[in-house]
Amino acid sequence: MPSLRLSFSPSLLLSFSLLLALTPVLRAAPATSLFDGRTLTGWEGDLKWWRVQDGALTGGSATEKVPKNFFLATTRSFQNFNLRVKIKLTGDPKTGMINSGVQIRSLRVPDHTEMSGYQVDAGDKWWGKLYDESRRNKVIAEPIDAAADAAVKKEDWNDYRILAEGPRIRSWINGVPALDYTEADPAIALDGKIALQIHSGGVALVQFKDLVIEELAPTPGAPTWDKVGHPKPRDPNAKKKKAAPAATPATK
Repeated sequence: MPSLRLSFSPSLLLSFSLLLALTPVLRAAPATSLFDGRTLTGWEGDLKWWRVQDGALTGGSATEKVPKNFFLATTRSFQNFNLRVKIKLTGDPKTGMINSGVQIRSLRVPDHTEMSGYQVDAGDKWWGKLYDESRRNKVIAEPIDAAADAAVKKEDWNDYRILAEGPRIRSWINGVPALDYTEADPAIALDGKIALQIHSGGVALVQFKDLVIEELAPTPGAPTWDKVGHPKPRDPNAKKKKAAPAATPATK
């Protein structure tokens, strides 16, 4: 039986070589760390309320009440991404609200400590919720599963995963699905900074570590802050997020 011999034209071989050379460019961006474990490089915020402590980005105080919401924000913007962070929130609820969260697709409000944009919330009765900070000023999505709240390790490290793809935002707490929200308003920006919050109210500390992000391909034609308009100065009468009411003690 005669042997089968294949031959390729020089142009076909050249095309195949170019395809191989371009393949790495077409892959998703590799995951990168947003925090070097030592400094605030790549971040900006009020250094009275934010610092690096015990190898973690740390906000708040163990001795005094937090007077306003303070945010530590990235110096660059992101659109679509897969973000993983570890968060630890501690404090005495008798002193006031103990709350934090991760802002995504957000910008700073002019002449104010606030950020405007989505907040993936953290705190008692708030874990897994999506709050629209200094914009619609309300919870816009509730956790999809009560198991997410049950998965929270109080006053300990918790893994938060946030996946933002186009108008869809999802989250997981310690591996349990918590949020699945799709934005319906075409005037809401789908890009912006990532920021960490320490909420006003009580004597509280929040710490973040192991912040790793994998950037995903941008959404063609997505609304951006430059297109829809940047945040305006905050209305002094705007609603503020309040602590959830305490649960009624069970009777025996």
